[in-house]
Amino acid sequence: MGLELKNPVIAGSSGLTGTLDSIKKLEENGAAAVVLKSIFEEEILLDVTQHVKEAKKNPMIYSGLSETLDYIDLHIREDNLEKFLQLIRDAKKAVSIPVIGSINCISNEDWTHFTRKMEEAGADALELNLFLNTADFKDKSFEKAYFRIIEKVLAVVKIPVAIKVSKYFTRMGLSLKALSETGVAGMVMFNRFYTPDIDIEKMALTSANMFSTREEQYETIRWIAIMSGRVNCDLAASTGIHTGDEVIKMLLAGASAVQVASTLYKNGPDQISRMLQGLNNWMTDKNFESLDQFRGTVAKAYGDDPAAFERMQFMKHFSEIR
Repeated sequence: MGLELKNPVIAGSSGLTGTLDSIKKLEENGAAAVVLKSIFEEEILLDVTQHVKEAKKNPMIYSGLSETLDYIDLHIREDNLEKFLQLIRDAKKAVSIPVIGSINCISNEDWTHFTRKMEEAGADALELNLFLNTADFKDKSFEKAYFRIIEKVLAVVKIPVAIKVSKYFTRMGLSLKALSETGVAGMVMFNRFYTPDIDIEKMALTSANMFSTREEQYETIRWIAIMSGRVNCDLAASTGIHTGDEVIKMLLAGASAVQVASTLYKNGPDQISRMLQGLNNWMTDKNFESLDQFRGTVAKAYGDDPAAFERMQFMKHFSEIR
């Protein structure tokens, strides 16, 4: 994305990147950059709706004039976002690593102009966590929404913009390639949605594990490797990256960087330094002096026809199962 990173491990957006003290600890333990805890599109829009609803109850505040609503709307939005902007300003003064602003968004509504304020506050880049869920039966233009959001944001800011995408597309490869050609500087694969479980005693839905597991790395490896060299932007790997081994795998698959979060909750911020030590030890054993010497080398196995390669691997390995 044009950012200068001291290593490939980025602290992904989470509660751990939502306070200045935590951001400092992440830098101390080796994080190359931090993606701030996302501000949700709904946090702004729904807060405004509630305040306007309350204002309408008071004739001293609400006169029925559109100017009143406009003032209330703007004031609340500005106040709600100020805390996020202040965190950007404070972080930029306190740490030397890149600070990336983050918005978790589901539409191209009028939140997009706030991205300019993040840039003005000092954010080095912006990550759009495009949280479009295929369980939404109302949105019949699912894929098009991605492009509308990106277009509106790129028209507002000059800093690099990355998109964090889901693994739910009709044609994953073609969709990711098309998204990379919109002008975004990076693509993060993948975000994680709410995962349900069922309590059979209460016969009710409940939440499954909120944190990722190492078993979730494989789909990320697959698509980083497939898309490496086929997109017009940098790729960052996310989900299932818990140790130095996974960092190495993602780099071999073609990732420019990795984002970690769950492993930091489980093992503490010093897990980053352990991951980096694992990477350094492996590079020493393999006589590598830089990441570029091995980044993306495994992705070459996919060749010019990834679908044919995967078909052949399927036939080869499953035919051996008895």
